Amino acid sequence: MTINHAVTALFSASTLNSIIGVLLNVIYAVVILAIAHLGSRALHRYIVGYARKSPHLDESLFRFFGTIARYLVLAFAFIFVLNRFGIQTASLVAVLGAAGLAVGLALQGTLSNLAAGIMLIVFRPFRIGNYISAGSHAGTVLDVTLFYTEMKTYDGLQVLVPNKDVWAGAITNYSNIQTRLIDLTIGISYGSDLKKASAILTELAQADARVLKDPAPFIKVLQLSDSSVDFVFRAWTKAGDWWVTKCEITEAIKLAFDEAGIEIPFPNQTLSFNGPLELARAGRNS
Repeated sequence: MTINHAVTALFSASTLNSIIGVLLNVIYAVVILAIAHLGSRALHRYIVGYARKSPHLDESLFRFFGTIARYLVLAFAFIFVLNRFGIQTASLVAVLGAAGLAVGLALQGTLSNLAAGIMLIVFRPFRIGNYISAGSHAGTVLDVTLFYTEMKTYDGLQVLVPNKDVWAGAITNYSNIQTRLIDLTIGISYGSDLKKASAILTELAQADARVLKDPAPFIKVLQLSDSSVDFVFRAWTKAGDWWVTKCEITEAIKLAFDEAGIEIPFPNQTLSFNGPLELARAGRNS
């Protein structure tokens, strides 16, 4: 009986120690994961906040770095917890690798968006706040995530464009360069005064304060079309003034030409018949 009591006491002590060890490991794991979660969020906020404090830094790039740093912290914490429970992480990595391959084959489109998102964030062809045209969409960039680019169209709609569509085609950035060219082709009738028309166009360009002096406006006769003499009107403005200036100058040209009696003709064709009068009449009646 004495031996049985000793064995029972020893077994109970061993079981109790095992239970206490498991509970301690669980508590350690919860504490480590909680600290990692809070620390990763704080690190992410710090990295993004650093970009916001420095206007010359691209916020979207630092958001990407912040996200990567956050998940790295969580991954290291998870590996540490597994080691705490005595789980061999080498075999786990192999299993996760095989599972990742299978998931990758099933999510090729999503991974393409991820790869394109990384390229957009690293090479930065545009920044948040730029007005761009990419794929079949155009708008102001609100955010660039790992999977899609969020844009706001000119009429206030939100558009989420997959990153692979943005990266695969040409990207036009309307905000990156500070000046833009107003390029108009203006036709006047053959009977109108070319010198007067040229003087009016030059005066309108010089009178508008939004038109830049350097480079100087370029106003010349471009070509002799079928029903008009075409002028080319080219003037540079600041990018933010381009749209309104173009619309108002176009209106001003029409009003000035009307006041000066310079005709902007409609397209027309003149038909001439060299045959007998009967053929002309027959062609008119047919």
